[in-house]
Amino acid sequence: MVQLSHRAAQLLHLAAQGLLRRGTRKARKPDVTAAIARMGMLQIDTINVVARSPYMVLFSRLGSYREAWLDEALAEGRLAEAWAHEASFVPSAEYHYHRDYRLGRAGHWAHRMAERTHAEARTDMDALLARIRREGPLRAADFERDAPGSKGWWGWKPEKKWLEAWFALGELMVLRRDRFQRVYDLADRVTARWPEPLPAGVMDEAAVREYFIVRSVEALGVARARWLADYYRLKPRVTDEELAPLVARGVLRRVAVEGWDEAAYVQASHAALLEQATSNTLRATRTTLLSPFDPVVWDRARAIGLFGFEYTIECYTPAAKRCYGYYVLPILHRGRLVGRLDAKAHRSSGLFQVLGVWLEEGVQPSPALVDGIATAIIECAAWHGTPRVTVESGQPKGLAAQLKRACQR
Repeated sequence: MVQLSHRAAQLLHLAAQGLLRRGTRKARKPDVTAAIARMGMLQIDTINVVARSPYMVLFSRLGSYREAWLDEALAEGRLAEAWAHEASFVPSAEYHYHRDYRLGRAGHWAHRMAERTHAEARTDMDALLARIRREGPLRAADFERDAPGSKGWWGWKPEKKWLEAWFALGELMVLRRDRFQRVYDLADRVTARWPEPLPAGVMDEAAVREYFIVRSVEALGVARARWLADYYRLKPRVTDEELAPLVARGVLRRVAVEGWDEAAYVQASHAALLEQATSNTLRATRTTLLSPFDPVVWDRARAIGLFGFEYTIECYTPAAKRCYGYYVLPILHRGRLVGRLDAKAHRSSGLFQVLGVWLEEGVQPSPALVDGIATAIIECAAWHGTPRVTVESGQPKGLAAQLKRACQR
């Protein structure tokens, strides 16, 4: 069995995620879909205190790029929206796996909610679907209603709930987004416009599950069996016994990682990366800020196991109970998660406000680290169109002052 140091496992994971090194050229439009294909998906979240998460995840990998490229890729049929880890952009070439696996995903909360909503409002939902069939693509805003939304599903008005239910059930898809608002149309009309046709027929659920397992290992670079189900929200959990046939067929490679008491797995397509990892020739040079919904940190157990980094998204935590802040961004520096940063982009005034920066216990603010974090802040601020940077506090003592000086250079 191949032996990997813990450091090599970290670097292999970041290499698979596209976070090991800075790009050698400016980002181009095809890089957006390539980055999503590498990750397998791009989780969607609408909070825009800094940047909406899908745009931020791409920035962490590509550096400065045009946000419109993501919207255009969806409208052009190169991406689709689907329930994956959560609501996500996925490569349209892989959409049929998500479509077919939906038939066996009754355990996902979105599908349970959709089925319940349809059972309670079948007549209204059928009427809504008939209107879209008759009139064409519509947004939730096209359904006027004076009464406020109900509780649940984020206080959405009934029509928004019905649109989302049909989306989860597969009758509707997202044709495009207008100012990040979903524009819904019949699924067959959306896919008919794609550059490549969808495969005919429905795949066997076991084959689709196997595809997502292998895809998860590929996206993660190196992973324990118990980490795999979370990536695409598979049920039941994945076990070493389930992976044994994939190892026997050469689809996966079984490896041992220093400090782990169980096997880990690498996908066959990463053979070259695995060779670099075992020979300790992978090098991490990138310093960047990560979204709270980045694949590197969205699984708390995996982030602890790989990086010793305990991270909880606190935007859903009451203010009085937060340890750090509302929308705290993990700091990735040369292959390590070294701290976190609470920021807010004030676009109208051109200000990028860093409310606080915290380094992990034992991490010292060396000149190279301070310079790397300052560069990441400056690049992120410039991408937002908020070139003025303020740093209000930092831990350990003196960090804020060091970052202020570095950001003003």
